[in-house]
Amino acid sequence: GSYPKSTIRKIAKDHHLITHDKKDSTGICFIGKRNFKEFIQQYIPSEKGGFYTLDDTFIQENDGSPFYTIGQRKGLNIGGEGKAWYVVDKDNKANKVYVVQGDTHPALYDTTLLANEISWVGKPPDLDTAYKCTAKIRYRRTAQKCLITRISKEIIKVKFLLPQRAIT
Repeated sequence: GSYPKSTIRKIAKDHHLITHDKKDSTGICFIGKRNFKEFIQQYIPSEKGGFYTLDDTFIQENDGSPFYTIGQRKGLNIGGEGKAWYVVDKDNKANKVYVVQGDTHPALYDTTLLANEISWVGKPPDLDTAYKCTAKIRYRRTAQKCLITRISKEIIKVKFLLPQRAIT
């Protein structure tokens, strides 16, 4: 709803709920304390894939594209000189994961995302015309100005005023 998290935590504390000061979850909290890779392999068949630069140069083998996320740095195990490597794109059909060096590389930024299976809090806006609002793509980020338009019955396009890092 419209309450900030600090207010919700105070309400929870006032009602003696044991979760009032529980650490925030930023991972896949619904799977519990399980190995992420093993969990995903139960649902998505995988085979070894590869890391590639944006010009399609092969760098090294990886565990398969389902195990990597746009913006990911940790767990890539790509060594060598220069800045850290980051995932910027994936081709799941070809089982390729595209990476760049440096956390400010332009390929990490984009202004547009497409979304489906939309779930609105409250009454959905009329998307027959462009809808101005704010949205955020990460839990800890601040909401950013954007424009939402309908692409089809199931898909919307969110166009941010400013480029967003690692839209996933």
